[in-house]
Amino acid sequence: MFEMDINDPASDNTLRKSILLRNADIVLPDQVLSAASFLVRDGRIVSVGPSSEQPEICAHEPLNLDGLRIYPGFIDVHIHGAVGVDTMSASKDDLDRVSRFLAAHGVTAWLPTLVPAPARDYARAISAIEALMQQQANEEVQSGARVLGVHYEGPFVSTSQCGALRSAYFKSFSSASDLESLPTPNPAGAVRMMTVAPEIEGGVELISQLVARGWIVAIGHTRAGIEILEQAFAAGAHHMTHFMNAMPPLHHRAPGPVGWGLAHDEVTCDLIADGIHLDPLVLKILLRTRGADRLTMISDAIAAAGQGDGDYQIWGETIAVRNGRTSNAQGSIAGSVIAMLAAARMMQSVGASDVEVARMTSTNPARLLGIDRDRGSIETGKRADLVALDQTGAVQLTIIAGEVVLQS
Repeated sequence: MFEMDINDPASDNTLRKSILLRNADIVLPDQVLSAASFLVRDGRIVSVGPSSEQPEICAHEPLNLDGLRIYPGFIDVHIHGAVGVDTMSASKDDLDRVSRFLAAHGVTAWLPTLVPAPARDYARAISAIEALMQQQANEEVQSGARVLGVHYEGPFVSTSQCGALRSAYFKSFSSASDLESLPTPNPAGAVRMMTVAPEIEGGVELISQLVARGWIVAIGHTRAGIEILEQAFAAGAHHMTHFMNAMPPLHHRAPGPVGWGLAHDEVTCDLIADGIHLDPLVLKILLRTRGADRLTMISDAIAAAGQGDGDYQIWGETIAVRNGRTSNAQGSIAGSVIAMLAAARMMQSVGASDVEVARMTSTNPARLLGIDRDRGSIETGKRADLVALDQTGAVQLTIIAGEVVLQS
């Protein structure tokens, strides 16, 4: 059993914040520990091991999780909204609704994602994101998935691979002022991520500037050739956004971004595992060829997620949802309507183990965002961000920073 010192004097006054979870199957970084328990104190995992070895020191009754499987909380690095809320037009309270919806689906942290838009829309969106981050930082009781910062999907992307993004607001890069015009949340430690097409005018220099300023850069909405992709990698772009979507398909004489991403051992990719953006067989192939260590699941969910089929006004146009598939007026897929829970189930259906699912839904996104020292896996000392699933794959318990925010 791995255990922290429960007699640490600095923690003597935290027993009231302790919780003991017993008799669950716990998905650790390298194995599933059956009929095990762990102690959470003051928002952190204190010890993990067999139930018979866990100390009975909790002020509250232990939670018996017999029959449940505990994963590290899901982290969604690419999501545009849910339950009728679009991140581009949301207020603080709107974003809080999304956070609560996500927590009910096992997501404990997320990165609101913005599409190319006028400057005033960016300013409004960032103001709401910042306000919710500040509210969550000051909450004594957790209520929803934590907002980590912002992900700009564009505006520096290719008009040839625009997908459902509005190309009228795409930009090229010429100077630092082009970047400085994009607002970002102010709270300390806020994550800043951007999806970039490196072949646009000034694209490689943009990547260099972003990396120098502490941004995480992903390659996406691109038709870049191998030479430009290698330059982008050298400049610091080591990840690819919704791999195989919004990029030309693999061709045996023109491998393009897909071939480059498959062949490059140091490149990681995220996937929309809804069975629509990528066929389940393709997901199985990617799992086998890239391996779980290089794949991250995302939802790419839009405001229609959680709302059912219908027609929705999103990003200035009508997006239809039919049988779980989105499409705009041009017939392009326009994001998804899944949550990360559905992606986890899909990857299990194509052969991923529980350990691999935990890596792709939590460990790898945490590593991508540079927060894996604090979260992303069930290990002593890390934040207690957890989700418990029953045998049907339904969420029965979500814990954020050691506090139960959902219990079915």
